[in-house]
Amino acid sequence: MIHLTYTAIRHAGAITPSTPAGYRFGRLGDGVSIAFPPGAIFGEQWMEIGEHTLVGERVSLSCGMMPGHDLGDGSVLRIGGGCSIGRGSHIVAHQSIDIGDHVFTGPYVYITDQNHVYDDPEVPIGRQWPRNSPVSIGAGSWLGAGAIILPGTTLGRQCVVAGGAVVRGEFPDHSVVAGVPARRIRGYTPELGWHAPVTFDATT
Repeated sequence: MIHLTYTAIRHAGAITPSTPAGYRFGRLGDGVSIAFPPGAIFGEQWMEIGEHTLVGERVSLSCGMMPGHDLGDGSVLRIGGGCSIGRGSHIVAHQSIDIGDHVFTGPYVYITDQNHVYDDPEVPIGRQWPRNSPVSIGAGSWLGAGAIILPGTTLGRQCVVAGGAVVRGEFPDHSVVAGVPARRIRGYTPELGWHAPVTFDATT
């Protein structure tokens, strides 16, 4: 009985395009479901989520510094269609986060386009105005559990991010990136298939 009741609560509590909470979003495509219980969600009017995307339990989605922060016209967070966002993940947008179609993440992934700065050594870091830099994650990519995607990151199509990687920078299509900080450890070309990146000896 307890399990049946909890299942009914989860179903009733999910956010979909037809529920009152769904109406607050800039756009929710057909078949979108944000699982119950959700994480912190605010700034919905600047979010677009494509068709048939599934967002797991306790996923936080936010646009802006706080609820009620006016981010102007247009969307700030865009998640494509057919995506799956793992439970406990956080997507924190202030300027621009683009996630392409069919992107899957493991649990507890963190994606943000804003970071704290420490330019002034006399001012507490938490009181210095943070800096934004857009993030783009290409269609068909996979982000492993616990991966962190930092501001200014561009991942091409069909990229793999290893679990626990801390990613910043630009990576071409079909990259496998891993480590802290993350680096490209494999790539793909039709001629070579999947292979380690070619490196050149600067002394030759």
